[in-house]
Amino acid sequence: MAKLKKKLPTAFPENFLWGGAIAAHQAEGAWDTDGKGISICDVLTGGNKDKKRDITKGVQPDYYYPNHTAIDFYHTYKEDIRLFAEMGFKAFRFSINWARIFPKGNETTPNEAGLQFYDDVLDELAKYQIEPIITLCHFEMPYYLVEHYGGFRHRKVIDFFVHYAETVMIRYKNKVSYWLTFNEINNQLKHIDELTVYTNSGIIFKENENQKQVVLQAIHHELVASAQAVIAGKQINPNFKIGCMLAAEPIYPASDNPADVMTAEISNRSLYLFGDVYARGKYPNYFYRMLENENLTIEIAADDLKVLQKGTVDFISLSYYQSSVVRYDKKAGSVYVNNEYTPKTKWGWSIDPIGLRYSLANLHERYQLPLIIVEYGFGEEEHLENETVNDSERIELLKQHIKQMELAIVEDGVELFGFTPWGCIDLVSFSTGEMKKRYGFIYVDRNDQGLGTNQRYLKQSFYWYRDLLAVNGDLRRLENGHAIKIN
Repeated sequence: MAKLKKKLPTAFPENFLWGGAIAAHQAEGAWDTDGKGISICDVLTGGNKDKKRDITKGVQPDYYYPNHTAIDFYHTYKEDIRLFAEMGFKAFRFSINWARIFPKGNETTPNEAGLQFYDDVLDELAKYQIEPIITLCHFEMPYYLVEHYGGFRHRKVIDFFVHYAETVMIRYKNKVSYWLTFNEINNQLKHIDELTVYTNSGIIFKENENQKQVVLQAIHHELVASAQAVIAGKQINPNFKIGCMLAAEPIYPASDNPADVMTAEISNRSLYLFGDVYARGKYPNYFYRMLENENLTIEIAADDLKVLQKGTVDFISLSYYQSSVVRYDKKAGSVYVNNEYTPKTKWGWSIDPIGLRYSLANLHERYQLPLIIVEYGFGEEEHLENETVNDSERIELLKQHIKQMELAIVEDGVELFGFTPWGCIDLVSFSTGEMKKRYGFIYVDRNDQGLGTNQRYLKQSFYWYRDLLAVNGDLRRLENGHAIKIN
């Protein structure tokens, strides 16, 4: 009788995809260049942690729109990719701006200048052997589809998205292997607020309508669109690896009170509902019960459920920034409360490295699919001194989170194949529209008013991350946990 034994990894795999991540609307700028149309984030004003970003009706002359210029990656991509290569990136996650390919979103023929731009970016990445990981829809729907179709509340937008997805997949079928369909669309069920729903689905609520029903209908359309894109992609190139992207924010019970534990379990369904459809191809039973209990009606076309079943993903990508805590409340059902064990950033986000391992273990056990972390970051206000930034807190937090990633691989058996930290170069913050909320290894000289030289400077984390990648994430091999600057 043979002994039950399986060889498991003892460190990060040799082919682990270390890199970084950005989104087109937060980095590219060039908002009206070379035939690009207005995207949904082109009508978002600047804000801060105390003042939300406004959504204007079209582009108005008296407002400042930070995404219009961003960090001008559209013109600096060669310089920036060279710096990524210097850090040792094996992968770079970015998005294609839908409005750069189809300015209105409903055209038949794409904008060649937009396609050529991404050809040029992909060729530059190939020069340094950096693997592209492309997000098809990262808050960049053409604004025209908001005005004329109401965003993803309208079923016709499925067809427009799939046509766009097929267009870029055909164009780049020999240059791209990894694709993600939608970015973090699960957030709009957990946070049914104006900005989240607008940027995910292009929806502006009407007066007195049932907002949850509108959001759920849009979500269904997006899930069908994702499945159709997966099916089409596999026909274009059977070797494509196509994944989903989930915002992983674990929700803990406030106590060992069984009511709190069950409340946390139910709250976490705002994530698992999406994973169940993406990975298993069907809605879970609790979703149908919720519709019945809340008297909600979702219109589902005859073949939709078959499409969801056929268009399941090959892997799951996720973002991770924080965790939260919930307790049972007789009136509200659930109430989010402070976690005394996790410190907060200046923007109020909890810092919880162990929550990353918890998320990885849960997602892998539930779906048995490979995972990749395509966003993690620490937003901080920073200042340039002697042409660098001493961001030691970022380095320390990266160490803590990477240690938890290693434990997930080694102790929990998680199939984790990559890590692309968010905002690897400073960019416009999505939630606030600020530049001062910085995430990058590379400092960009631009402020919240759009002023500055736009010059790039290397932070201390740049050198630390470069050294980490040189030893494939082995923290024990880094001297004293810090990089040594080499001129």
